[in-house]
Formats: sequence, C-alpha cells, structure tokens
Amino acid sequence: MTRTTVYLDEGDYLHLKRLARERRLAPAALIRTAISDYVRQHGQKRPWPKSIGAGHSGLPDLGTHDEGYLEGFGEE
Repeated sequence: MTRTTVYLDEGDYLHLKRLARERRLAPAALIRTAISDYVRQHGQKRPWPKSIGAGHSGLPDLGTHDEGYLEGFGEE
C-alpha cells in the first residue's frame, strides 16, 4: 500500500467517522473501498476501435506534402 493524505470537509469527516464506527471499521478502510469502487467503475480505459490507424501510411509528412505524393495519381 501507498500512504497518502486526503483533505476532507469537516462535515464529511464527521460523517465518515460515524459510518466507520457503525460498521466497526477504520475510516481509512471505508476510504480505500470507496476509491477502489470508483476506480473500478470509472478508471478503466476503453479499448480503441480496431479501425483506428487502419489507414496509417507510414509517411510522417503526408499532411504537409500530400500534393507531391499524389502527383501523377490516376494518370496513365
């Protein structure tokens, strides 16, 4: 575990202590559970769609030199 400091509003702190006392847990245990639940619900990154990067040309200057790369395209 890593130790950190969290600043709480006084009213929230008193409420947290009451909840912890009722559940016979340390306030820190309730905070760890709340953070763990939040991260599990909101912290996971969604995978990128498989189509992202499908048209990658490998040309880092394509956006600025596109006309040069397209010169003669469609001509016989």
